[in-house]
Amino acid sequence: MAACGREPPEQRLRLTVAAMQEAVEKGKPKDFMEPVADDFVGNGGLDRAGLERLLKGQLLLSPNVTVQTGPLSVEMGANDTTATVRFSMLLAGGSGRFVPERGDMQELVSGWREEEGQWRLYSASWKPMGAD
Repeated sequence: MAACGREPPEQRLRLTVAAMQEAVEKGKPKDFMEPVADDFVGNGGLDRAGLERLLKGQLLLSPNVTVQTGPLSVEMGANDTTATVRFSMLLAGGSGRFVPERGDMQELVSGWREEEGQWRLYSASWKPMGAD
């Protein structure tokens, strides 16, 4: 992944998130899932396998997905080996023939930990923008 190297931990984390965004836009769910931890937990108890199925399903419905993120807010944890990343995200998709047929603005909070020099996504929660 592009997040390898000797960059500071926060910079490597930002590169990992950017690589995941690029993987979605290129329709490469396997690349997206690479940094997702085996013990991942998402909304409603969604596990890693469920996240992969959800992503593949969305890519089948919308083969031309674009992802626009707001600025990442990164809060580094103890010893820079854990982090919380918050951002807004607009997912748009459609056939690619016209303007996006679907769009969905979400607020996302994700939990990360560093394992053997690689950032792993272990939790995520998302909700529609402005929902309480």
